[in-house]
Amino acid sequence: MSELNQIALKIISNGKGILAADESTGTMTKRLDSVNVKSTPENRLKFREALFSSKGMEKYIGGVILYDETIKQKTSSGLDVTKLISKSGSIPGIKVDTGAKTLSTSPMEKITEGLDGLRERLKEYYEFGARFTKWRGVYSISRSLPSKLSIYSNAHALARYAALAQEAKMVPIVEPEVLMDGEHDAESCYKITSEVLKICYEQLYLHNVDLAGTILKPNMILPGKDCKKKETGEKIAEMTLQCLENSVPKEVPGIAFLSGGQTEIEATKNLNLINKNNNTKFIMSFSYGRALQQSALKYWGKNQDSIDNIQKIFDHRSEMNSLATNAKWTEELENKSAA
Repeated sequence: MSELNQIALKIISNGKGILAADESTGTMTKRLDSVNVKSTPENRLKFREALFSSKGMEKYIGGVILYDETIKQKTSSGLDVTKLISKSGSIPGIKVDTGAKTLSTSPMEKITEGLDGLRERLKEYYEFGARFTKWRGVYSISRSLPSKLSIYSNAHALARYAALAQEAKMVPIVEPEVLMDGEHDAESCYKITSEVLKICYEQLYLHNVDLAGTILKPNMILPGKDCKKKETGEKIAEMTLQCLENSVPKEVPGIAFLSGGQTEIEATKNLNLINKNNNTKFIMSFSYGRALQQSALKYWGKNQDSIDNIQKIFDHRSEMNSLATNAKWTEELENKSAA
């Protein structure tokens, strides 16, 4: 078992998942604006520190994805943020792409940038304490999208990034996200996600990436948010499992789903159903941002000094998702613990 494989398994095994706290300054500003809090480096850290120092971190969170600003900050007690995370037994990680930009010759699509200078940045992040990384590619569905150009360009970038991350002794999270925006049905999502994953793994093989030292962060198979044809949770779980079993090489140790537009409860419920029916060899866990933080953020916006209650809200969401990784979540437990 390689060191990278051991790190990957530690992040998502034993009912643990990933807290995606890697919102860019722009995204975090929108989140803070929504709860009427001024977006300053101090306020952004204050909220994140409340989560990172909660009791639930030790029990339910195996890894935390940070943003460039956050990984370089110190907590209110003068401790490095990465050391605070490590104290809980969780592993610090870092988002290393620099965002999705317009794809040349296909202006309706995006290509993720950040490869220039990445080798040097990875060395710096390793020194700060990061032991895993994340890079996100995004794909839109319409009658004509995604294009072959988008699928191949983003797969190539993901593979180049993953190879560099492993060279720097860090586990790469590979995140090809087929977006929920649009009117497409679940069948279209299944078809496109399958194709995206297939091309991603072709490129990862080509770049000699050790798949046993990676984590996949995919979307679930869901209809677009404007689709009139809704699907049951059971159907979503069935299609998601079938897609992943047919498209993901067996060497990959585990899958940490993104929540991608689902509500907190939907993301937990769907993860639970996936694990209830999981006959694959893959660990099925979570890598959630909003679906772990949204309720805590809303409360924090009104009660910034009530750290205990903010942490209780976050710990509850973390526990519910931990239960879902073992197919032990129920609505009764959800409501009982939240009460």
